[in-house]
Amino acid sequence: MQGVEILLLLAGSLAVTAVARRLDWPAPLLLVAVGLAVSYVPGVPDFRLEPELVLVLVMPPLLYTSALDSSYVNIRRNIRPIALLAIGLVLATTLGVGLVAHLAIPSLPLPAALVLGAIVAPPDAVAAVAIGRKLGLPRRIMTLLTGESLVNDATALTAYKVAVAAATGTAALSWGSGIATFLQASVGGAVIGYLIGVVVHWIRLRLHDSLLESGLGMLVPFGAYLIGESAGTSGVLAVVAAGLYLGHNAPKAGYATRLQETAVWRAVDLLLESWVFALIGLQLRFVLTDSGATWPLFGAALLVLLAAIVVRILWVYPGTYVPRLLSAKIREREAFPAPRAVFIVAWTGMRGVVSLAAAVGLPLNMPGRDVILLCTFVVTVGTLMVQGLTLPGLIRFLGIRGDDEQADSLAEARVKADAAKAAIERLEQASDGNVPQPVIVRLRTLAEHRTQIPTEDGPGARWKRLRLTMLVAEREVFLAARNAREIDDEVFRRVQRELDLEEAALTRE
Repeated sequence: MQGVEILLLLAGSLAVTAVARRLDWPAPLLLVAVGLAVSYVPGVPDFRLEPELVLVLVMPPLLYTSALDSSYVNIRRNIRPIALLAIGLVLATTLGVGLVAHLAIPSLPLPAALVLGAIVAPPDAVAAVAIGRKLGLPRRIMTLLTGESLVNDATALTAYKVAVAAATGTAALSWGSGIATFLQASVGGAVIGYLIGVVVHWIRLRLHDSLLESGLGMLVPFGAYLIGESAGTSGVLAVVAAGLYLGHNAPKAGYATRLQETAVWRAVDLLLESWVFALIGLQLRFVLTDSGATWPLFGAALLVLLAAIVVRILWVYPGTYVPRLLSAKIREREAFPAPRAVFIVAWTGMRGVVSLAAAVGLPLNMPGRDVILLCTFVVTVGTLMVQGLTLPGLIRFLGIRGDDEQADSLAEARVKADAAKAAIERLEQASDGNVPQPVIVRLRTLAEHRTQIPTEDGPGARWKRLRLTMLVAEREVFLAARNAREIDDEVFRRVQRELDLEEAALTRE
């Protein structure tokens, strides 16, 4: 794609997204549908997917922003089910789909079929998370889906590299080499990402310049990915680890940096996600042309799609209930979830652009390359349309709604009371006999505190100085409550934003 074509696609995808948001439709699904239709319009530019563009420039920022917004505390608490989805399910899908593809398409060698299995193994949770957040899915389900999406790409791409090497004859496919490659990629990538996060956080705390801090933050996903890949590890996990570390330690940064980064990354997310889903739909013409698709071959691709959906369902149910049945400790910590809630997790297996990018990036000497590309496209678009379109109705029909809002409100109110008490104590410590009583009263009540214009040495300036001191105390209480798991990260970020906005108003020049 040329620069003008990329610009046209960005503008068009944003326009479709604007329509979807106005009509309250799922934007990813509408973008794919419009892309499918537009791909056959005469005179449409050649929007062919370029793997390097997706893997280097698109995937890192999307993963990074998802990691920044994720709850490290919740992910650590749910590490077992997340690992079963992000590692176990990906490997099971690689094997299951690979075997079905080999049986359905006898001309496709088994190593090449395993390559196809690895390509379609990782779901893309963007559409599912957007739907779930809108419909109020329980927080634990949202944590599982988000945590899975942060790690499964790394597992799938590692399995993909091993399978491609075996299929093209550049290396022997063995369990030992595959496990060694996966451990090197996962552990090495996580360590590199963690170290990058530590270094960047250390530098940002000493810059004292919100623009520079935000600029440095914009480099993190691309730098982490490239460094991780150059070191022979997983660049994906490097990005995720850096994002989780910086997101968890964001309260230690300045308020201006947090407010700027939140706005910038949300805009970047919207732009890239719109572009990606539109690009998926636009691949239809090229896939059908390059693969020479026939009806028998298309029917076999539908079997591969069915296998990808069924394998996830067959994995999620045992993965949910068997650990609880085998371990009393797990049963004590975690109640048995309702089967209908488990089904929602099993049904959120929509594939995304990473699968298509991996398929397009296959070596030209890959046996069955065109067949793999067609099957990947069918699985990607099929899961987005079948599961994506039915997911909202299923959530409503099954009555899956979280009860987190009431618990969050109670926890937030309790911690706010503690924070107010700490703020008043800090106020009494910071005030002196020269502070007028009206200022103390106004700070205590926080009533109409923005109506007085501060002066350098008047009551307004003293009020502002003392209120900033109180904000520090309130942040400390909320941060301690989050670290003690008294409130969720989502609640903490909401309150932190309120405090940041107040501090921004107090310190405006």
